[in-house]
Amino acid sequence: MNLFKRLFTLGSAEAHSAMDKLEDPIKMSEQAIRDLKSDLDKSVHSLAEIKAIAIRSRREFENASSEVEDYQFKAMRLVQKAAAGELPQEEADLLATRALEQQSQSQQAAERHKAEKEKYDRLSADLEYKIQDLRGQISQWENELKTLKARAKVSTATKKINRQMAQVDSSSTIATLEKMRTKVEEEEALAESYGDMIQSSRSLDDDIDQALGKSGGSDALAELKAQMAAQSSEKKPGA
Repeated sequence: MNLFKRLFTLGSAEAHSAMDKLEDPIKMSEQAIRDLKSDLDKSVHSLAEIKAIAIRSRREFENASSEVEDYQFKAMRLVQKAAAGELPQEEADLLATRALEQQSQSQQAAERHKAEKEKYDRLSADLEYKIQDLRGQISQWENELKTLKARAKVSTATKKINRQMAQVDSSSTIATLEKMRTKVEEEEALAESYGDMIQSSRSLDDDIDQALGKSGGSDALAELKAQMAAQSSEKKPGA
């Protein structure tokens, strides 16, 4: 049995139309599996009913077989009692004959119940085998459907990426990058130019202060001021 044969029972034209869209076959497959599970539940219920009939037939066969043995024993006891003089011969023969008739009816019933039991046992075994096979196929189709759904997701994502990549204009992308590179280089050159302008606007005093600061100029300036103050104090008395 093929799962897709079951799907296409809806009609060839409808099936081909549905195959144009990926979602439709997946939904149809899921519905088909649900239908099969419903059929499986019904089959299990039918199996239970058949087994019940077989069990009842077996019990009826056992009861009828027991009656066969019981009536045979009773007929033999009647004959024995007549022979022993415990019962009149005529009465014993009449009762024994009726017991044997009842035994014959019970024997026919036993054979009928036995045939019914064997019949329903065969039906039960056959249906049970088919149920096990159907369970295995449903499990297989469920696993296959999971794999197909995963592959469908991957193929959809791949198709989307490939479509996006196909729509990308490589030449325009390269041109855009080139423009961006040129703009960045212009900004870098402008920044460097402003740096040079800052260097050129520094005064001589700034350069001296910077140089003195690097070589301990602050100490030299303090010493110079001290010398000048000393010289000034020496000149004042002579004045």
